[in-house]
Amino acid sequence: MFEKIKNAISPNQNPDLTQARDVQRQHLPTLWLLGKTGSGKSSLVHAITGESHIEIGNGFEPCTLTASSYTFPKQSPLLRFMDTRGLAESGYDASQDIEQALSTSHGIVVLVKADDPEQSALLAALKQVKKRLGSTQLLLVHTAVLSSSKADRERQVAFNTQQITQLWGTNIHSIEVDFAPLDAHPEQQYSVSPNSTECYHYPQLIEQLAAQIPVIGLMANHSEHASLEQQNFKALENEVLWYAGSAATTDIFPAVGLVTVPAIQAKLLHSLANQYGVEWNKRAFSELIGCMGGSFAVQYAVKLGARQVPKLIPGWGQTVAAAAAAAISFGTTYAIGRAACYYFYKKSSGEEPKPEELQALYRDALKQGKKASGYEKDH
Repeated sequence: MFEKIKNAISPNQNPDLTQARDVQRQHLPTLWLLGKTGSGKSSLVHAITGESHIEIGNGFEPCTLTASSYTFPKQSPLLRFMDTRGLAESGYDASQDIEQALSTSHGIVVLVKADDPEQSALLAALKQVKKRLGSTQLLLVHTAVLSSSKADRERQVAFNTQQITQLWGTNIHSIEVDFAPLDAHPEQQYSVSPNSTECYHYPQLIEQLAAQIPVIGLMANHSEHASLEQQNFKALENEVLWYAGSAATTDIFPAVGLVTVPAIQAKLLHSLANQYGVEWNKRAFSELIGCMGGSFAVQYAVKLGARQVPKLIPGWGQTVAAAAAAAISFGTTYAIGRAACYYFYKKSSGEEPKPEELQALYRDALKQGKKASGYEKDH
């Protein structure tokens, strides 16, 4: 086991992750958007990704006869959006879309324009979804809420909430947002995202979305940075998150993670070193491991091997044990990437990394990563 791990993480190797990329794409967390045309689905995608050129129907690719999807980012995707194209069509059958959503970890977001009470097509679709999924958690997003007076808005939101609740039940979280330009409602207080997306209640929206798909919380974490080193990490965070997601996905399967997780993490370190302009060799590798602490390498190998065994247990192994292994691999990979960015930044700046700072960053990132993995939510 130790020999396999040693070979996988050797700085002289640059692993081919073609298979890991394929597995990751098949298991991307998917945000299923349900809503009529004009309900704000494209604007929601803009708010999360910052990609204002993407429109529902333009940039989305067909994934069923009645639905299309968009992965973000394109090169190393972390998240998939699925839109139901045929929602307003007579006789729409949601069965294919439900099967597509069931095949991935997903959240359901229903978007309703506040001043549009005619939601018969949406309600018909939700009826089919509930019949198959049951009353799973749903996020109801009321959009364009600032286009009406406060009194009218309260009445509109209450009516549309009642329509959805009567059909779906009480397992609903709701939020009121508005994606209109800031100057359209100068009297209103906006929360503006750093993605240049002006959105009323943006922080609350991200919080609600992250409750369904936790990685969204890390993707949208654009708080003010205390140092240039942190800014450099934020520029590379989506890449680190992709590697973390790939490690987690492959570690779901029994014994597979023993080989794939170290290989994915090795590829991450090769990539980060290249982007910081640091030569990645055995000396640099030994120094990084030394900064992590004397027992880090041994603990890493032992824990990686130990979490493979429970996954071999029928039933429980492929549910609870697999989810726990995936969460740990996600968190560990994210934390290694965070610590490595600090190390490479210091080396590229001609400074010596401080082990205590690096270890503190690793511990904090490990907690954040495990929480954002999405695998710990139900286990």
